[in-house]
Amino acid sequence: MAIETLGLAQRVERCREFCAPYRVADGDKFRLKKVDPADTGNLESEDKPRAKEVLTIGVNTLTELQERLYADDRWGVLLMFQAMDAAGKDGTIKHVMSGVNPQGCQVWSFKVPSSEELDHDFLWRYLKNLPERGRIGIFNRSYYEEVLVVKVHKEILAKEKLPTSLVTKSIWKHRYEDIRNVEKYLARNGYVICKFFLHLSRKEQKRRFIERLNTPSKYWKFSSADLNERAYWDDYAQAYEEMIQATATKYAPWYVVPADNKWFSRLVVAAAIIDALGALDLKFPEVGEEKLADFAAARAALEQE
Repeated sequence: MAIETLGLAQRVERCREFCAPYRVADGDKFRLKKVDPADTGNLESEDKPRAKEVLTIGVNTLTELQERLYADDRWGVLLMFQAMDAAGKDGTIKHVMSGVNPQGCQVWSFKVPSSEELDHDFLWRYLKNLPERGRIGIFNRSYYEEVLVVKVHKEILAKEKLPTSLVTKSIWKHRYEDIRNVEKYLARNGYVICKFFLHLSRKEQKRRFIERLNTPSKYWKFSSADLNERAYWDDYAQAYEEMIQATATKYAPWYVVPADNKWFSRLVVAAAIIDALGALDLKFPEVGEEKLADFAAARAALEQE
């Protein structure tokens, strides 16, 4: 049966099946090299037009679920995106969330920390921007930068004003532990957490960088810093693998999304979000007899005008 003819519950189930191969809820056995960045599941390149149609259906489904989330007003949803440069985080957020009511969605893009932020713990600037109940919060980069870029460039750690006695070989283990504990706390307080690593190949990043350098309208997307970070590719790959191994849990899973084909990565992300929201049994608030009587009186008064 075509997905566009399915009811909401059936669409959610289809999405659950589609994103399941990319979900990591127990990182112990995770190995990044086992994930092909060019993977498109059982879809072929000629399926791209159909994939766009399915994404539109997914966006509409997400719109339905987000409306229920907002009306239900009990759950908060936190989506986090991590990736190497040019992996498509911005585009994925733009396309997948295109149908969501802006009043129910908040997007935060975290850059280099300010002096004020450096005067706090490493989680402070992120946790103060958590979404309210009934809303979807999106972190374009997140506190996971603290075990990625800070781990690869240890000189950044020296600027974080930590007491010297706390900067030991165990600091990354401690940060993983802190992150797991915070995410468990959030899950116990009604937050649904989905974490996306858009897994781009080095070859495809090179192609996208060259495309940006050859397209004047895309010049603004390129920075020499992007090229500098590319030199640390293997270090980042190791950092991502260790991060996922240490922080993938049932209450805050990672989705390792093949990102060489943008049309496919967007499908996986949309399916994962729909799956997460669909599992919440979201409902519109019920109306009691007294309220129904008020509605009937209001309807009658309006009809008599």
